[in-house]
Amino acid sequence: MSLHITKHTSGKMRGMYSLNTNTVTNSFCIEQYNRTDADIICHHCYSYRSLNSYRKNCQQAFQRNSDILASDKPIDIPVINHTYFRFHSHGELINDEHFIKYCEIADGNPRTTFALWTKQCGVVRQNMEFVPNNMILIYSNPSIDNVMSRPPRGFHRVFNNVSKKHDGHANCTGQKCIECLVCYQFGGEEVIIEHQK
Repeated sequence: MSLHITKHTSGKMRGMYSLNTNTVTNSFCIEQYNRTDADIICHHCYSYRSLNSYRKNCQQAFQRNSDILASDKPIDIPVINHTYFRFHSHGELINDEHFIKYCEIADGNPRTTFALWTKQCGVVRQNMEFVPNNMILIYSNPSIDNVMSRPPRGFHRVFNNVSKKHDGHANCTGQKCIECLVCYQFGGEEVIIEHQK
């Protein structure tokens, strides 16, 4: 079985490519989505909602990716012929194998810059030796309106979400990622702030 690569044709990700997994079967995502003890972005997860409704047809391909990436079996490294590529416009790390396979994909495509958004600090930190130099690690801060002023140890950036009432400056303004690319280039802004949709 081969991995399914998503070509985005609409919205913020239009013109970009990504490799996604199935949010609605990921135990970490389910647990976070159902938490009631904090105001976290996972309660408002666009991926969880869309994959259960108007993007339900994506679940089969994303689940296949989940199964391949989380298994202990080696994969055929896909050829990525793009300058910038995103890991997870849908989904989250499932286990160590998943993260290591993402590192292998990035390592096998040295001309592409990969960006991975994750809340799974532990998985990343215990596998840092696998991270190639063309992979940007972005910590996805789960807390709304609790802006982290620097990335956690081991990460290049932190991505924060703030509510409409938040007074702070948002430097991710909903423009198309391909026209901004701050998250996809080394150096520059380490702290990204987006208004919650």
